[in-house]
Amino acid sequence: MRSMGEKVGINRVHRLMKLSGLKAQVGYRKPRYRTGSSHITTANTLDRQFTVQMPNHAWVTDITYIKTHEGWLFLAVVIDLYSRRVVGWSMQPRMTKELALNALLMAVWRRKPRSKVLVHSDQGSQYTSHDWYEFIKDNGKRPVITPS
Repeated sequence: MRSMGEKVGINRVHRLMKLSGLKAQVGYRKPRYRTGSSHITTANTLDRQFTVQMPNHAWVTDITYIKTHEGWLFLAVVIDLYSRRVVGWSMQPRMTKELALNALLMAVWRRKPRSKVLVHSDQGSQYTSHDWYEFIKDNGKRPVITPS
């Protein structure tokens, strides 16, 4: 209407659309994410005790994202709480459970722990998946998940 030289405001457009039986599409509903299958949770036995007395006693892991010229990359890291060093990492363009599993696999391969290691993570879907839990159990680790 403005291109034809008419003065229009929101009320006039609303009134004319109502008279014509038209409705505006206001926006799009944000898609909901599926929760999929049930996730596994465990007790938080680390309980914010981030000082440990020996290497390979407790590892913490999380995922962050990095903006690049080609898009976003997701970085999963595993840190030994004793040395505060990164012992495993993985980077991929998508945040999947394989991203987290590859970081933990690198940590296991590099450190070769002889006893059970506490693996502390948040409640992200990558860390509550059945594959993550099975990998930890099969490799002699104890999963610990921070409650929300």
